[in-house]
Amino acid sequence: MADDAGFATGWRSLEPRAGRLLVAAPRLQDPSFRRSVVYLLDHDDGGSFGVVINRPTHTPVGQVLPDWHEVVSEPSVVYSGGPVQPDGALCLGRLSGSGSGVRPLVGELCTVDLESEVGQITTITNRLRVFAGHSGWAAGQLSAELAEGAWFVLDALSEDVFSQTPSQLWARVLRRQPMPLRLLANYPDNPSAN
Repeated sequence: MADDAGFATGWRSLEPRAGRLLVAAPRLQDPSFRRSVVYLLDHDDGGSFGVVINRPTHTPVGQVLPDWHEVVSEPSVVYSGGPVQPDGALCLGRLSGSGSGVRPLVGELCTVDLESEVGQITTITNRLRVFAGHSGWAAGQLSAELAEGAWFVLDALSEDVFSQTPSQLWARVLRRQPMPLRLLANYPDNPSAN
């Protein structure tokens, strides 16, 4: 296995915090997180919480939340936010105004109360995405995984959460990093096949 933590020597590591990305290093082979991009919603001494933003499912939003299907960002499917509480739904939005039914997070990003009136939410947001489940780490767990080289902590762009091409997000986020980290964007899916 390639030592991608060592490969990225010289790259300055960021501290995890809300609004940053966790990008899976090629060494991370857990099926729940392999080549995933996690948007951190919260990080403190008690643990970390976020959603995988590059795992669309084949389930149309309208199948589980009929009122929301026409207003979510394309592709209008439910995203697999992670292995924790996969039957729960979480909605992220980009604020364009203020009002009730949303809780601001970082920058323009907010969580959306799916019990709110759809019309009310669409007047104060301009992008929406629904996630089934989330990703969570107990106190110290993420720090241990970072020390093992399983994740890169990177700055997020506002469009990352609402990417219309989520299958390309892992490579695209790595490609915009400084050298030598950007070279990992071309890391083969199956290195043993080369």
